[in-house]
Amino acid sequence: MARPAEERGLVDLSLVKAHLTASMVFFFVALLGGLLFSLQFVRFYPFAGIELLSPGRVRMVHTNIVAYGFIFNAFLGGMNWAIPRLTGTPVLSHRLGWAIFWLWQLILVLTIGGILGGRAQGIEWAETPIFVDPLVVISVILFSINLFAPILRTKEKTLYVSLWYFIAALVWTGLNYIMGNYLPQFFVPGAAGAAITGLFIHDLVGLFITPIGWGLMYYFVPIILKKPLWSHSLSLMGFWGLAFFYPLNGIHHFLWSPIPMYIQYGAVTATIAVEAVVITVIVNFFVTLKGEGDALRTNMSIRWFYTGMIGYVLTCFQCAFQVLLVTQEIIHFTDWVVGHAHLVMFGVFGFWIFGVMAYLWPRLVKRPWYSSTLNEWHYWLTVVGIYLMFFTLISAGLLQGYLWKGLSPWEDSLRFSVPFWAFRSFSGLMIFAGQVLLAWNMWKTARAPAAQVQGA
Repeated sequence: MARPAEERGLVDLSLVKAHLTASMVFFFVALLGGLLFSLQFVRFYPFAGIELLSPGRVRMVHTNIVAYGFIFNAFLGGMNWAIPRLTGTPVLSHRLGWAIFWLWQLILVLTIGGILGGRAQGIEWAETPIFVDPLVVISVILFSINLFAPILRTKEKTLYVSLWYFIAALVWTGLNYIMGNYLPQFFVPGAAGAAITGLFIHDLVGLFITPIGWGLMYYFVPIILKKPLWSHSLSLMGFWGLAFFYPLNGIHHFLWSPIPMYIQYGAVTATIAVEAVVITVIVNFFVTLKGEGDALRTNMSIRWFYTGMIGYVLTCFQCAFQVLLVTQEIIHFTDWVVGHAHLVMFGVFGFWIFGVMAYLWPRLVKRPWYSSTLNEWHYWLTVVGIYLMFFTLISAGLLQGYLWKGLSPWEDSLRFSVPFWAFRSFSGLMIFAGQVLLAWNMWKTARAPAAQVQGA
């Protein structure tokens, strides 16, 4: 536990707690949207005919709120915890931190309302209404200033690798958001605009979510294991590999499109090259775990972190395989892509967020976990649920792709996909149930008297 003086001066614990709480609140909004959207595929959509809750709008709420509500709220909380501790210097202003918090929640509410009200932009992953975009840009500038301040003012002679990742993400995020939300909308139409959209889609993951996620892993894993990383050099190789190759990946979302083939070939090559980056990062973390393997059983944070890393390896190698043009002939536009996206966003970064919450929540509420059993149930329901969903959608995608390639009637692919879609909804219910248990455990941990709390 942090000392009281440190809590007051270095880190605003109440702000970190607020971000994690907001992350869970909006996660339920996103989960509900995803579950509702899945029901239309089994002919059981409960709001048929209601324009405000039409499946297309609900789907956009699901994707946007996962990224900006669930993941980014948690990442802001994690960075507000880690950056002052890595630099020994508080953020520029705790009041500014709270202003950013409330502005970001306003942005999320406006995004939900705007999308459901039919004001979404027609750009994949950039559906945030145009009147919300200036607020997002202002927020990015503000939290970048607030979080850059301790890095610039630190008296440490060298910057730990987590700070490298955080700095890069803060710089890239604003530039990427402006590019993806404004250029295709107003300045670059047609295939060229689609190319920019491809860059935005992938850079949202690779230059915003990935560096913050890995930066948090580089901070929390050594802290929990109480041992340094196996190789600082490998961590820097991973950073520069990410910076060099990841921005070139985006066009692989538009293979076999009118975009010039040399650009498509470049994206395929860069995507495969990213696997070398992945290998350096994964080797570094798993060798760091050597001699501490029992932590996978005894420490819930470590279990979440390394389960997410396994998902990261799987999705990245899958990505290198699925960007081959011969593979794209089968899986393009199928549920294979949906399964891949779910495992990346939730089975990797979502799992890392759960690991951060498992470590931070007791420290923020100054109580141990209310129930270790509930944490176990949350883990297994979530992990089994997402992998059932992943393999179900991968299988459905292969079925759909081969039916289309064989020129079977479109209706056949729909009919044969329904059992897979029903199982997808079932796995979604498992995931939802797991998050209910987590939310209940967090609530009881925060509210229960210390004498009634059992240790995690």
